[in-house]
Amino acid sequence: MADDPRKNYPMPKFHFLVDWGGQSLAFTECMGLDFETQVIEYRSGDMYTYNKTKQPGMTKYSDITLKRGMFYGDNEFFNYWKNTLMFQEVNAKYRRTITIKLLDEQHKPAVTWTVHNAWASKITHTDLKADGNEVAIETMVLVHEGLVVTLPS
Repeated sequence: MADDPRKNYPMPKFHFLVDWGGQSLAFTECMGLDFETQVIEYRSGDMYTYNKTKQPGMTKYSDITLKRGMFYGDNEFFNYWKNTLMFQEVNAKYRRTITIKLLDEQHKPAVTWTVHNAWASKITHTDLKADGNEVAIETMVLVHEGLVVTLPS
């Protein structure tokens, strides 16, 4: 695959799939697939230079925002959020492993983000406008405890 023509062009970002705890759902937007290593600044008292050294610290993950169109009779986001309201995981586990896949032209994963222990911290329903002609969009913000990026082998 050294001469694969797909490597000559950037990948489009509009063809993706979200596996929502075993069920694939269609979303119009997915944001927040980023992470950073926090910086620890340190200076020992016997250093000859008058500056601090910078060392890697803890990893910080951003919240993930998912948006999708609202459908008649579908209240899954709100019902899922209600389970997390009092943080009572007795029989129903509300933390989920979620996979987000950027797909190529053959509908195969080109990049996969695996999100660990995700749960909904915020649900936003659509704004209502009498003179608008847009689709009603609902938004869910997920917090999580880790993000792994994998590429196909």
